[in-house]
Amino acid sequence: VIPDSLRVTAVPQTLNKVERDSLELKCEVSKSTAQHSHVSIAWYRQRGSEAPVEVISLSRDFVLRAGSAYAQRQATGDVRLDKVGETTSKLTIYNLHPSDQGEFYCEAAEWIQDPDKSWYAMTRKRSQGAIVNVQATDKEFSVRLETEKRTYIVGEPVEFRCILEAQNVPDRYFSISWAFNSSLIASLGPNAVPVLNNEFAQREVLGQLKVAKESDNIFVLKIYRLRLEDSGKYNCRVTEREKTVTGDFIDKESKRPKNIPITVLPLKTSISLEIINNASNVLEGESLRFGCNVRSGFGPQSRLSVTWQLVDKLNRRSEIVRLDREGTLQPGPSYAERSSYGGIQVEQVRPGSFTLEIFNSIKADEGHYECRVAEWTRTLDGEWQMVGERHAGTAVSITALEAGFAVTAISRTPGVTYNESFDLQCIIKPHYPSWVPVSVTWRFQPAGSTEFHDLVTFTRDGGVQWGDRYVGFRTRTAIEKAESSNNVRLSISRASDTEAGKYQCVAELWRKNYNSSWTRLADRTSNLLEIRVLRPVTKLQVSKSKRSITLVENRPIPLNCSVKSQTSPDSHFAVLWYVHKPSDADGKLILKTTHSSAFEYGTYAEEEGLRGRLQFERSASGGLFSLTVQRAEVRDSGSYYCHVEEWLLSPNHAWYKLAEEVSGRTEVTVKQPDNRLQVNQTHKNITVLENQWVTLECLVSSRTSPSSQLSVEWYVWRPGHPEKEAVARLSRQSTLRYGDLAALGDLRSRLHLESPSPGLYLLSIQNATVRDSGAYDCRVEEWLLDPSDRWYKRAEDLSGLTTLTVKQP
Repeated sequence: VIPDSLRVTAVPQTLNKVERDSLELKCEVSKSTAQHSHVSIAWYRQRGSEAPVEVISLSRDFVLRAGSAYAQRQATGDVRLDKVGETTSKLTIYNLHPSDQGEFYCEAAEWIQDPDKSWYAMTRKRSQGAIVNVQATDKEFSVRLETEKRTYIVGEPVEFRCILEAQNVPDRYFSISWAFNSSLIASLGPNAVPVLNNEFAQREVLGQLKVAKESDNIFVLKIYRLRLEDSGKYNCRVTEREKTVTGDFIDKESKRPKNIPITVLPLKTSISLEIINNASNVLEGESLRFGCNVRSGFGPQSRLSVTWQLVDKLNRRSEIVRLDREGTLQPGPSYAERSSYGGIQVEQVRPGSFTLEIFNSIKADEGHYECRVAEWTRTLDGEWQMVGERHAGTAVSITALEAGFAVTAISRTPGVTYNESFDLQCIIKPHYPSWVPVSVTWRFQPAGSTEFHDLVTFTRDGGVQWGDRYVGFRTRTAIEKAESSNNVRLSISRASDTEAGKYQCVAELWRKNYNSSWTRLADRTSNLLEIRVLRPVTKLQVSKSKRSITLVENRPIPLNCSVKSQTSPDSHFAVLWYVHKPSDADGKLILKTTHSSAFEYGTYAEEEGLRGRLQFERSASGGLFSLTVQRAEVRDSGSYYCHVEEWLLSPNHAWYKLAEEVSGRTEVTVKQPDNRLQVNQTHKNITVLENQWVTLECLVSSRTSPSSQLSVEWYVWRPGHPEKEAVARLSRQSTLRYGDLAALGDLRSRLHLESPSPGLYLLSIQNATVRDSGAYDCRVEEWLLDPSDRWYKRAEDLSGLTTLTVKQP
């Protein structure tokens, strides 16, 4: 808590000044607050019980500002606020006016800034006052208003006297104006010629009113025959004017005394009234009907005028309509337009009996209704004079149409299955009569969306307007509103995914105005209804049995996919065939048949060149799907399975996928033909002399396939050499190629390789030499043609060794 250290002191004194003198006042303001704070200083002038008038101030932000009464004089330098030393504030006013008379004091406030940057005045203190009297020069004047009494009877005269007290009145120029309830009655300029305003001018012409200058100091307003409407406040205003060198007058100063109120009492009347109210509590929009009857005291020589008035809850009085003694109807200002459209009717049923009817009531019509009947008689001069007035009243309470207005959306079937129907109800409370128009709009937010759209509107005139966003709704949707209820029902048949989402209804309460325009009183939005449209429960079952197939390449691979059960006889199926290889994380798509029986090849079929080898079939019963891979290759080995999708036709005639299931796997192994290649393994020893012809034999006793091709290569191990050496090779295309050994010396020219019969290969050496000695064998390769017409080596085998010894003769 910050201690209060603010001190504001000034010397209490009484100063007597003369107009045009100067005034100087000082005020000491000090503080000893440890925190950072600002101080604002302001000087005020106060007269008696009047509100203080700000002279000049220095704000906490060091902004100097004069009050509105002294702003002009501060601008000309006649009003100053100076700081003398650290704590002294000095107020100086030059050219004092008589209006400056009063008590002057200074007020200071200490301000501190809160953390939110706003300033807060911690304390505010004022000094003692200095009484300043300013004696006016001979230009000062005063005004006094007099009349004999304050209460009068209709027809009596009244005289108001406005008395001017001033020096040298004949040498000065004064104008006077008379006012009644702040409205101008008349004005007199320095030439004393009265100018009267509106109705008062007419009364002056008829001799009922007079405005005159009785003497230089006295002005008179006289009303010869008071009326009831003359009750009120009267006053006069005197303005001193100055004549310029051009002969024009300019206003210098105006003064007026206190108002004098008078009361004009009516002549006494003996009539008595009763008021009849059809209902004290009605619903907005219903008609109000009142009767006003003069029960007694109404003479045949009198006439009656009736005025209907409304006093609202704030005690404000409004005239509804007036029926004068001549039978002329005059609506009040606030009801003129409604009356012009026939919304207000007044009727004189018989002498002394009047009715008021207000059609299509509104909430503002609530309040206390008064019927005021005035009795009029003719005076001796032939004029009508009101003898007296009586009034009677009754209270009317009007319930606003929107009071309790609420709307609720309900549904008994938040979850429905495809093709089923569901109802939504919009219940409006309270129960409004048929003449209260309510429009209801059903709005819809599709599942997965965040935006609402208008679906259908039941308009206030009973029509139906469909939104253009969801045309499909209209063909399967009915909307109805019962005449006797505020229940708007939305019925949707053959539900589908399109109708799944959130629904809500928006109700608007309308009122038809007296001019046939419409006013929307209120609108309410219901709770959200989420409708889930469920697809049929699937019965799809695909065979999960597993099997293994092992076959030799070039044979067909038969694959089957069996649907054991389905949801509907009308179900369509899409079948996707996959193969999974051990090296792959996921299966690869081979082939897809859509629910409309269209074919699509997968990436695997494209990459592996399977398109020409695939054959797809569907059984007549529709539950068995077959895929055959023709001319199987070893690379076709893998795990095959099918992915079945069940498709049904929605109520919107669109196909949708209901379910999907994967079959069991078929493990397929494609292998090459069994190796049947055999080469004669018999070991032989051959000894020949140099220069003889020697023949070595390589015999293939069996082969894998009769259509296979063979290649034969001869090798020799020579004494003294660590490795065997290639002698010659006969390829499967019967191309002869010599080895590195044959390229040495003359061996190449002495070699002869032939195949006299299938499977028999002979190697002959002419003119054998000792260097030809060694252990000879042959290696046979068997080549097969795969289903893609590519040759591959299926097997190879070695013969037995033939040891050749060449001796010199």
